[in-house]
Amino acid sequence: MSDRQNDFSQGSIPRNIMNLAIPMMAAQLVNVLYSVVDRIYLGHLPESDSLALTGLGVTMPIVSILMGFANLCGTGGAPLCSISRGRGDDEEAERVMGNAFVLLLLLGAAGTAFFLALKQPILYLFGASPDTFPYADGYMTIYLCGTLFVMVSLGMNPFINAQGFGKVGMMTVLLGAAVNIALDPVLIFVFHMGVQGAALATVFSQALSAGWVLLFLTGKRAILRLRPAYMRLDKKRTGKIVSLGLSGFFVNMTNSLVQVVCNATLQAYGGDTYVGVMTIINSIREVFIMPVQGLTNGSQPVAGYNYGARLYGRTRQAVRFSVGATVIYSALFWAAAMAFPEPLIHIFKSDPDIIRAGVPALRVYFCMFLFMSLQLAGQGVFVGLGRSKQAIFFSLLRKAVVNAPLTLILPIWMGTDGVFTAEAVSQFVGGLACFTTMYFTVYRPLGRLKDGEEAI
Repeated sequence: MSDRQNDFSQGSIPRNIMNLAIPMMAAQLVNVLYSVVDRIYLGHLPESDSLALTGLGVTMPIVSILMGFANLCGTGGAPLCSISRGRGDDEEAERVMGNAFVLLLLLGAAGTAFFLALKQPILYLFGASPDTFPYADGYMTIYLCGTLFVMVSLGMNPFINAQGFGKVGMMTVLLGAAVNIALDPVLIFVFHMGVQGAALATVFSQALSAGWVLLFLTGKRAILRLRPAYMRLDKKRTGKIVSLGLSGFFVNMTNSLVQVVCNATLQAYGGDTYVGVMTIINSIREVFIMPVQGLTNGSQPVAGYNYGARLYGRTRQAVRFSVGATVIYSALFWAAAMAFPEPLIHIFKSDPDIIRAGVPALRVYFCMFLFMSLQLAGQGVFVGLGRSKQAIFFSLLRKAVVNAPLTLILPIWMGTDGVFTAEAVSQFVGGLACFTTMYFTVYRPLGRLKDGEEAI
């Protein structure tokens, strides 16, 4: 296998990971600009006060659900491709990719139809008020019309990264983000389209990204190509994709669940101001967490390839490096969030009520972020090595089992502070449980295996 292109069984593990991770980190960071830039611009619309920003925040659970469907196919199929490549079975890797693509299109079409049909009751359920609904509705209607572009861009880009083309994967995101950032102020302010302009800029930019992905995966440069002959759905193969992809899917679904519960609870206890605060905090979290996800995603093809090639020492080295780098980066972000909460909030909104409510809320929300980084690192190991059951369990534990119930219970005694405290508690519990389990069930057992042995 030593003469294979992008062979991760050769060379330095940290170098292999960073060759993928640096473009992915940049891509993930830029990717979040699709929605965050929208919020920055809309937060400074003078005629809407905070209503446009809050209305956009109400749509975030729907966006998160759609991204969950993309993750179901991307994070489910790409690690299986890496493992198959490590075993030298490129045909199976291409069949996995073809099945994932068809599944992606089917789920995207179904999601679009569902949310368009039930848009109004869903938005009110997710925390909209009569004042914020027009903004949420205006954004969501246009965004849903471009769902398939979003799905293809997000769901198929991991298959480029899994082949070792990190820079190409980064360009997928940079292309769309550059167009989005350029179009946003033109459509929002020059043509006075407001939230509809923000949505239209996002859809157009994602369409360009989707075209770039498909052009590469069907072209000659790709090691694994998207071939029509391999797009016929196979029950067993699709089952493996879905089983492993449920981890990423549940991350987005539980994020959506918690966003819904948070928005509804904050609307009840604090009104539109606190829903706006949560929108800003979620935006800051997305910006700072995306590089972490880029790092863990960059380690997955390397770890999965070596695991498939039965090189367990190199697999453990990949785990150590990704965990260490994740914790160091997260510590830097935690320090910034604790020291400079007000400047971070000012990026999105300078309203005195938002600042007054947002500064203490942000400090509570992020006080346990280091433990959150442990969950992301452990989760990345489980997904990269195809451990679907553990990945799914810990995806559900932090948000659905710990966070959502506490978000409903704690505000009874603590008011709006209880919503932000619930997140901090879930970060501590979920992160510690996930990382400890990964260490004792994956990392240490791999150390007892000799290279070339069959893993249990």
